[in-house]
Amino acid sequence: MKAYERLMEYVKYPTGSTEENDACPSNPKEFDFANALADEMKTLGVEDVDVDEHCYVMGTIPANIENYDGPVLGLIAHIDTSPDAPNENVKPVMHHYEGGNLIINEKEGIKVDAETLKNFIGCDIITSDGTTLLGGDNKAGVAEIMTLAEILHNDSSIKHGTIRIGFTPDEEIGRSSDLFDLDKFGADCAYTIDGDLFGECQSETFSAMGSKVTVNGVGVHPGFAKNAMINALHVAEEFDDMLPRDERPEYTAGREGFYHLVTMSGGVEKAVMNFILRDFDWDLVEKRADIMNKTAEFLNHKYGEGTVVVENTEQYHNMGEIIEQHPKLTEIPLSVIREMGYEPDTAPIRGGTDGAFLSFRGLPCPNLGPGGSNFHGRSEFAVVQDMEKATEMITKVVQKIAEVKKSDL
Repeated sequence: MKAYERLMEYVKYPTGSTEENDACPSNPKEFDFANALADEMKTLGVEDVDVDEHCYVMGTIPANIENYDGPVLGLIAHIDTSPDAPNENVKPVMHHYEGGNLIINEKEGIKVDAETLKNFIGCDIITSDGTTLLGGDNKAGVAEIMTLAEILHNDSSIKHGTIRIGFTPDEEIGRSSDLFDLDKFGADCAYTIDGDLFGECQSETFSAMGSKVTVNGVGVHPGFAKNAMINALHVAEEFDDMLPRDERPEYTAGREGFYHLVTMSGGVEKAVMNFILRDFDWDLVEKRADIMNKTAEFLNHKYGEGTVVVENTEQYHNMGEIIEQHPKLTEIPLSVIREMGYEPDTAPIRGGTDGAFLSFRGLPCPNLGPGGSNFHGRSEFAVVQDMEKATEMITKVVQKIAEVKKSDL
Protein backbone atom coordinates (compact mmCIF):
# COMPACT_ATOMS: atom_id res chain seq x y z
CA MET A 1 0.00 0.00 0.00
CA LYS A 2 1.26 3.49 -0.84
CA ALA A 3 1.64 6.17 1.82
CA TYR A 4 -1.08 8.33 0.27
CA GLU A 5 -3.51 5.38 0.30
CA ARG A 6 -2.86 4.93 4.00
CA LEU A 7 -3.37 8.64 4.58
CA MET A 8 -6.78 8.55 2.92
CA GLU A 9 -7.83 5.79 5.32
CA TYR A 10 -6.17 7.18 8.44
CA VAL A 11 -7.80 10.61 8.21
CA LYS A 12 -11.20 8.98 8.67
CA TYR A 13 -10.36 8.32 12.33
CA PRO A 14 -11.59 11.30 14.42
CA THR A 15 -8.59 12.07 16.62
CA GLY A 16 -8.83 15.79 17.34
CA SER A 17 -7.18 16.53 20.68
CA THR A 18 -8.80 18.98 23.10
CA GLU A 19 -7.43 21.36 25.72
CA GLU A 20 -10.54 20.99 27.83
CA ASN A 21 -9.76 17.41 28.88
CA ASP A 22 -6.73 16.95 31.16
CA ALA A 23 -6.64 13.18 30.58
CA CYS A 24 -4.13 11.54 28.23
CA PRO A 25 -5.26 11.01 25.59
CA SER A 26 -7.48 14.07 25.66
CA ASN A 27 -9.78 12.41 23.11
CA PRO A 28 -10.58 8.74 23.87
CA LYS A 29 -11.12 8.18 20.14
CA GLU A 30 -7.36 8.43 19.70
CA PHE A 31 -7.27 4.89 21.07
CA ASP A 32 -9.27 3.63 18.08
CA PHE A 33 -6.59 4.83 15.69
CA ALA A 34 -3.75 3.71 17.96
CA ASN A 35 -5.12 0.18 18.21
CA ALA A 36 -5.71 0.01 14.45
CA LEU A 37 -2.11 1.05 13.85
CA ALA A 38 -0.87 -1.56 16.32
CA ASP A 39 -2.79 -4.29 14.51
CA GLU A 40 -1.41 -3.15 11.16
CA MET A 41 2.14 -2.98 12.52
CA LYS A 42 1.95 -6.62 13.54
CA THR A 43 0.98 -7.65 9.99
CA LEU A 44 4.07 -5.81 8.72
CA GLY A 45 6.49 -7.76 10.90
CA VAL A 46 6.95 -5.04 13.51
CA GLU A 47 7.86 -6.61 16.85
CA ASP A 48 7.20 -5.64 20.48
CA VAL A 49 4.10 -3.70 19.42
CA ASP A 50 2.43 -2.01 22.36
CA VAL A 51 -0.28 0.56 23.05
CA ASP A 52 0.04 1.79 26.62
CA GLU A 53 -2.65 3.18 28.89
CA HIS A 54 -1.95 6.72 27.66
CA CYS A 55 -2.22 5.88 23.94
CA TYR A 56 1.48 5.86 23.07
CA VAL A 57 2.15 3.29 20.36
CA MET A 58 5.59 1.70 20.09
CA GLY A 59 7.13 -1.11 18.06
CA THR A 60 10.45 -2.41 16.75
CA ILE A 61 11.70 -3.15 13.26
CA PRO A 62 14.65 -5.47 14.03
CA ALA A 63 18.00 -4.86 12.36
CA ASN A 64 18.72 -7.08 9.38
CA ILE A 65 22.47 -6.52 9.61
CA GLU A 66 24.30 -9.38 11.29
CA ASN A 67 25.72 -8.49 14.72
CA TYR A 68 24.44 -4.95 14.39
CA ASP A 69 25.77 -2.66 17.13
CA GLY A 70 25.04 0.75 15.62
CA PRO A 71 22.57 3.38 16.79
CA VAL A 72 18.93 2.55 17.45
CA LEU A 73 16.90 4.99 15.35
CA GLY A 74 13.51 6.30 16.39
CA LEU A 75 10.84 7.43 13.91
CA ILE A 76 8.08 9.47 15.52
CA ALA A 77 4.77 10.99 14.43
CA HIS A 78 1.64 12.06 16.29
CA ILE A 79 -1.80 10.55 15.85
CA ASP A 80 -3.96 13.46 17.02
CA THR A 81 -5.17 16.27 14.80
CA SER A 82 -5.68 19.94 15.50
CA PRO A 83 -8.70 21.22 17.44
CA ASP A 84 -8.50 24.51 15.51
CA ALA A 85 -10.95 23.36 12.79
CA PRO A 86 -13.72 20.75 12.52
CA ASN A 87 -12.01 17.36 12.62
CA GLU A 88 -14.72 14.68 12.65
CA ASN A 89 -16.27 12.92 9.64
CA VAL A 90 -13.29 13.75 7.43
CA LYS A 91 -13.96 12.87 3.79
CA PRO A 92 -10.71 12.83 1.78
CA VAL A 93 -10.84 13.87 -1.86
CA MET A 94 -8.19 13.31 -4.55
CA HIS A 95 -7.66 16.04 -7.15
CA HIS A 96 -5.41 16.01 -10.20
CA TYR A 97 -4.14 19.57 -10.18
CA GLU A 98 -3.70 21.39 -13.48
CA GLY A 99 -3.30 24.96 -12.26
CA GLY A 100 -5.33 27.86 -10.90
CA ASN A 101 -7.11 27.97 -7.57
CA LEU A 102 -8.01 24.50 -6.31
CA ILE A 103 -11.66 24.69 -5.24
CA ILE A 104 -12.28 22.33 -2.33
CA ASN A 105 -15.77 23.41 -1.38
CA GLU A 106 -17.43 25.94 -3.66
CA LYS A 107 -20.47 26.43 -1.42
CA GLU A 108 -18.34 27.48 1.56
CA GLY A 109 -15.65 29.18 -0.49
CA ILE A 110 -12.86 26.85 0.66
CA LYS A 111 -9.91 26.73 -1.72
CA VAL A 112 -6.16 26.42 -2.00
CA ASP A 113 -4.86 29.39 -3.97
CA ALA A 114 -2.78 29.03 -7.10
CA GLU A 115 0.28 30.68 -5.56
CA THR A 116 0.46 28.03 -2.84
CA LEU A 117 0.26 25.25 -5.43
CA LYS A 118 2.45 26.79 -8.13
CA ASN A 119 5.07 24.04 -7.79
CA PHE A 120 2.55 21.20 -7.98
CA ILE A 121 0.98 21.55 -11.43
CA GLY A 122 0.44 18.03 -12.76
CA CYS A 123 0.50 16.54 -9.26
CA ASP A 124 -2.21 14.74 -7.31
CA ILE A 125 -3.51 16.66 -4.32
CA ILE A 126 -5.47 15.24 -1.37
CA THR A 127 -7.81 17.52 0.56
CA SER A 128 -10.89 17.11 2.69
CA ASP A 129 -14.28 18.02 1.22
CA GLY A 130 -13.87 21.45 2.79
CA THR A 131 -16.14 20.88 5.78
CA THR A 132 -13.23 19.72 7.98
CA LEU A 133 -9.48 19.80 8.06
CA LEU A 134 -7.71 16.91 6.34
CA GLY A 135 -5.55 15.60 9.19
CA GLY A 136 -2.35 15.23 7.17
CA ASP A 137 -0.75 16.85 10.21
CA ASN A 138 0.43 14.36 11.24
CA LYS A 139 -1.22 11.37 9.63
CA ALA A 140 0.91 11.87 6.52
CA GLY A 141 3.93 11.22 8.73
CA VAL A 142 2.24 8.21 10.31
CA ALA A 143 1.43 6.85 6.84
CA GLU A 144 5.02 7.22 5.66
CA ILE A 145 6.47 5.47 8.69
CA MET A 146 4.00 2.62 8.22
CA THR A 147 4.84 2.42 4.52
CA LEU A 148 8.53 2.28 5.41
CA ALA A 149 7.75 -0.68 7.68
CA GLU A 150 6.04 -2.42 4.77
CA ILE A 151 8.93 -1.69 2.40
CA LEU A 152 11.51 -3.09 4.82
CA HIS A 153 9.30 -6.10 5.58
CA ASN A 154 9.03 -6.98 1.90
CA ASP A 155 12.62 -6.24 0.80
CA SER A 156 15.40 -7.75 2.91
CA SER A 157 18.02 -6.36 0.52
CA ILE A 158 17.52 -2.93 2.14
CA LYS A 159 19.99 -3.10 5.01
CA HIS A 160 19.08 -1.20 8.16
CA GLY A 161 19.71 -1.12 11.85
CA THR A 162 17.23 -1.38 14.70
CA ILE A 163 14.34 1.02 14.23
CA ARG A 164 11.91 2.03 16.95
CA ILE A 165 8.52 3.40 15.87
CA GLY A 166 6.70 5.81 18.18
CA PHE A 167 3.26 7.32 17.67
CA THR A 168 2.16 9.89 20.22
CA PRO A 169 -1.17 11.43 21.31
CA ASP A 170 -1.99 15.07 21.99
CA GLU A 171 0.92 16.78 20.22
CA GLU A 172 -1.39 19.52 18.96
CA ILE A 173 -2.09 20.65 22.51
CA GLY A 174 1.54 20.46 23.62
CA ARG A 175 1.35 17.32 25.76
CA SER A 176 2.79 14.64 23.50
CA SER A 177 6.10 14.15 25.27
CA ASP A 178 4.78 14.42 28.82
CA LEU A 179 4.34 10.68 29.29
CA PHE A 180 6.62 9.44 26.51
CA ASP A 181 8.73 6.68 28.11
CA LEU A 182 12.22 7.31 26.71
CA ASP A 183 13.74 4.34 28.52
CA LYS A 184 11.13 2.03 27.06
CA PHE A 185 11.56 3.57 23.61
CA GLY A 186 15.29 2.91 23.80
CA ALA A 187 16.42 4.96 20.80
CA ASP A 188 19.77 6.73 20.57
CA CYS A 189 18.46 9.36 18.14
CA ALA A 190 15.26 9.99 16.24
CA TYR A 191 13.43 11.95 13.59
CA THR A 192 9.94 13.32 13.74
CA ILE A 193 8.14 13.13 10.39
CA ASP A 194 6.02 16.16 11.17
CA GLY A 195 6.82 19.16 9.05
CA ASP A 196 5.41 20.66 5.93
CA LEU A 197 6.46 19.76 2.38
CA PHE A 198 9.04 17.23 1.20
CA GLY A 199 12.60 18.49 1.38
CA GLU A 200 12.36 20.03 4.82
CA CYS A 201 15.07 19.09 7.27
CA GLN A 202 14.66 21.21 10.33
CA SER A 203 16.78 21.49 13.43
CA GLU A 204 15.12 24.53 15.00
CA THR A 205 11.69 25.22 16.42
CA PHE A 206 10.17 28.18 18.17
CA SER A 207 10.72 28.57 21.87
CA ALA A 208 7.31 28.75 23.44
CA MET A 209 5.38 30.05 26.42
CA GLY A 210 1.67 30.02 27.16
CA SER A 211 -0.02 32.98 28.81
CA LYS A 212 -3.42 32.88 30.50
CA VAL A 213 -4.97 36.28 31.16
CA THR A 214 -7.90 36.45 33.58
CA VAL A 215 -9.89 39.68 33.82
CA ASN A 216 -12.06 40.19 36.89
CA GLY A 217 -14.80 42.70 36.24
CA VAL A 218 -17.55 44.28 38.31
CA GLY A 219 -21.10 43.43 37.31
CA VAL A 220 -23.77 46.08 37.83
CA HIS A 221 -27.24 46.44 36.33
CA PRO A 222 -26.63 48.37 33.07
CA GLY A 223 -29.27 50.89 34.03
CA PHE A 224 -27.16 51.95 37.02
CA ALA A 225 -23.69 51.14 35.69
CA LYS A 226 -22.18 54.60 35.33
CA ASN A 227 -18.89 54.85 37.24
CA ALA A 228 -19.56 51.43 38.77
CA MET A 229 -19.41 48.68 36.15
CA ILE A 230 -16.10 47.25 34.97
CA ASN A 231 -16.91 45.11 31.95
CA ALA A 232 -14.33 42.30 31.89
CA LEU A 233 -14.85 41.79 28.16
CA HIS A 234 -13.95 45.39 27.38
CA VAL A 235 -10.89 45.27 29.63
CA ALA A 236 -9.83 42.06 27.86
CA GLU A 237 -10.16 43.82 24.51
CA GLU A 238 -8.14 46.72 25.88
CA PHE A 239 -5.41 44.32 27.03
CA ASP A 240 -5.18 42.72 23.58
CA ASP A 241 -5.15 46.11 21.85
CA MET A 242 -2.17 47.20 23.97
CA LEU A 243 0.00 44.39 22.61
CA PRO A 244 1.99 45.15 19.43
CA ARG A 245 -0.50 44.68 16.62
CA ASP A 246 2.16 44.02 13.99
CA GLU A 247 3.53 41.16 16.10
CA ARG A 248 0.57 38.88 15.55
CA PRO A 249 1.00 35.65 13.52
CA GLU A 250 -0.78 37.08 10.50
CA TYR A 251 1.87 39.81 10.22
CA THR A 252 5.04 37.79 10.88
CA ALA A 253 7.24 35.31 9.02
CA GLY A 254 10.72 33.79 9.06
CA ARG A 255 12.41 34.27 12.42
CA GLU A 256 9.91 36.87 13.65
CA GLY A 257 8.07 35.95 16.83
CA PHE A 258 4.52 36.80 17.86
CA TYR A 259 1.74 37.12 20.41
CA HIS A 260 -1.22 34.97 19.42
CA LEU A 261 -4.63 35.25 21.05
CA VAL A 262 -5.95 31.69 20.78
CA THR A 263 -9.19 31.80 22.76
CA MET A 264 -11.31 34.42 24.53
CA SER A 265 -14.39 33.72 26.59
CA GLY A 266 -16.42 35.15 29.43
CA GLY A 267 -18.89 37.86 30.37
CA VAL A 268 -19.14 41.12 32.26
CA GLU A 269 -17.81 39.79 35.55
CA LYS A 270 -15.02 37.56 34.23
CA ALA A 271 -13.19 37.00 30.96
CA VAL A 272 -10.33 34.66 30.14
CA MET A 273 -7.89 34.93 27.25
CA ASN A 274 -5.31 32.32 26.29
CA PHE A 275 -2.25 33.47 24.37
CA ILE A 276 0.76 31.70 23.00
CA LEU A 277 4.07 33.60 22.90
CA ARG A 278 6.67 32.52 20.35
CA ASP A 279 10.24 33.43 19.38
CA PHE A 280 13.34 31.48 18.40
CA ASP A 281 15.44 32.89 21.26
CA TRP A 282 14.28 32.17 24.78
CA ASP A 283 15.25 35.62 26.06
CA LEU A 284 12.88 37.15 23.49
CA VAL A 285 10.07 34.90 24.70
CA GLU A 286 10.76 36.08 28.25
CA LYS A 287 10.59 39.70 27.05
CA ARG A 288 7.16 38.98 25.58
CA ALA A 289 6.07 37.51 28.91
CA ASP A 290 7.36 40.63 30.65
CA ILE A 291 5.27 42.82 28.32
CA MET A 292 2.21 40.72 29.24
CA ASN A 293 2.94 41.35 32.92
CA LYS A 294 3.51 45.08 32.44
CA THR A 295 0.30 45.41 30.45
CA ALA A 296 -1.54 43.85 33.38
CA GLU A 297 0.18 46.24 35.80
CA PHE A 298 -0.95 49.25 33.77
CA LEU A 299 -4.58 48.07 33.64
CA ASN A 300 -4.56 47.21 37.33
CA HIS A 301 -3.40 50.74 38.09
CA LYS A 302 -6.28 52.01 35.93
CA TYR A 303 -9.07 49.73 37.14
CA GLY A 304 -7.89 48.43 40.51
CA GLU A 305 -5.48 45.79 41.77
CA GLY A 306 -6.44 42.25 40.82
CA THR A 307 -8.49 43.26 37.80
CA VAL A 308 -6.04 41.54 35.42
CA VAL A 309 -4.09 38.43 36.39
CA VAL A 310 -1.44 36.97 34.05
CA GLU A 311 -0.11 33.42 34.37
CA ASN A 312 2.84 32.62 32.10
CA THR A 313 3.80 28.98 31.62
CA GLU A 314 6.97 27.68 29.96
CA GLN A 315 6.15 25.22 27.17
CA TYR A 316 9.25 24.29 25.18
CA HIS A 317 12.60 25.59 23.97
CA ASN A 318 14.16 25.82 20.52
CA MET A 319 15.50 22.32 19.88
CA GLY A 320 18.42 23.84 17.95
CA GLU A 321 20.20 24.18 21.30
CA ILE A 322 20.43 20.38 21.39
CA ILE A 323 20.53 19.41 17.71
CA GLU A 324 23.60 21.55 17.03
CA GLN A 325 25.50 19.13 19.28
CA HIS A 326 24.60 16.26 16.90
CA PRO A 327 25.39 17.61 13.40
CA LYS A 328 25.41 14.16 11.77
CA LEU A 329 21.68 13.85 12.37
CA THR A 330 20.96 16.71 10.00
CA GLU A 331 23.84 16.05 7.62
CA ILE A 332 22.43 12.63 6.67
CA PRO A 333 18.94 13.69 5.50
CA LEU A 334 20.37 16.80 3.86
CA SER A 335 22.72 14.64 1.81
CA VAL A 336 19.89 12.24 0.92
CA ILE A 337 17.64 15.05 -0.30
CA ARG A 338 20.45 16.40 -2.46
CA GLU A 339 21.23 12.92 -3.81
CA MET A 340 17.57 12.72 -4.84
CA GLY A 341 18.07 15.88 -6.89
CA TYR A 342 16.43 18.46 -4.64
CA GLU A 343 17.65 21.39 -2.58
CA PRO A 344 16.75 20.97 1.10
CA ASP A 345 14.68 23.49 3.02
CA THR A 346 16.37 24.16 6.36
CA ALA A 347 14.19 27.06 7.48
CA PRO A 348 13.27 26.75 11.16
CA ILE A 349 9.84 25.46 12.13
CA ARG A 350 7.44 28.22 13.06
CA GLY A 351 5.85 25.92 15.58
CA GLY A 352 6.81 22.98 17.73
CA THR A 353 7.14 19.24 17.31
CA ASP A 354 7.53 16.20 19.50
CA GLY A 355 11.20 16.57 18.67
CA ALA A 356 11.49 19.87 20.54
CA PHE A 357 10.31 18.29 23.78
CA LEU A 358 12.17 15.01 23.33
CA SER A 359 15.47 16.66 22.39
CA PHE A 360 15.58 18.42 25.74
CA ARG A 361 14.73 15.14 27.47
CA GLY A 362 17.80 13.50 25.96
CA LEU A 363 16.65 12.19 22.57
CA PRO A 364 18.05 14.42 19.79
CA CYS A 365 15.30 14.60 17.22
CA PRO A 366 15.35 16.76 14.05
CA ASN A 367 12.25 17.03 11.90
CA LEU A 368 11.59 15.90 8.32
CA GLY A 369 8.76 17.12 6.07
CA PRO A 370 6.08 14.56 5.07
CA GLY A 371 4.57 16.42 2.10
CA GLY A 372 1.60 18.56 3.10
CA SER A 373 0.69 22.12 4.01
CA ASN A 374 -2.00 24.59 5.14
CA PHE A 375 -2.32 22.59 8.34
CA HIS A 376 -4.98 23.24 11.01
CA GLY A 377 -7.55 24.53 8.55
CA ARG A 378 -10.06 23.44 5.94
CA SER A 379 -7.71 24.23 3.08
CA GLU A 380 -5.13 21.72 4.29
CA PHE A 381 -3.67 19.49 1.60
CA ALA A 382 -1.17 16.70 0.98
CA VAL A 383 0.74 16.11 -2.26
CA VAL A 384 0.84 12.47 -3.34
CA GLN A 385 4.16 12.85 -5.16
CA ASP A 386 5.72 14.64 -2.17
CA MET A 387 4.61 11.82 0.12
CA GLU A 388 6.23 9.29 -2.19
CA LYS A 389 9.47 11.29 -2.20
CA ALA A 390 9.35 11.61 1.61
CA THR A 391 8.94 7.84 1.97
CA GLU A 392 11.89 7.27 -0.36
CA MET A 393 13.96 9.77 1.63
CA ILE A 394 13.17 8.09 4.96
CA THR A 395 14.08 4.72 3.50
CA LYS A 396 17.48 6.05 2.42
CA VAL A 397 18.03 7.80 5.76
CA VAL A 398 17.54 4.63 7.80
CA GLN A 399 20.13 2.88 5.62
CA LYS A 400 22.68 5.66 6.12
CA ILE A 401 22.08 5.84 9.87
CA ALA A 402 22.93 2.13 10.07
CA GLU A 403 26.38 2.92 8.65
CA VAL A 404 27.21 5.40 11.42
CA LYS A 405 28.79 4.60 14.77
CA LYS A 406 26.89 5.62 17.87
CA SER A 407 29.87 7.71 18.93
CA ASP A 408 29.61 9.75 15.71
CA LEU A 409 26.10 10.93 16.57
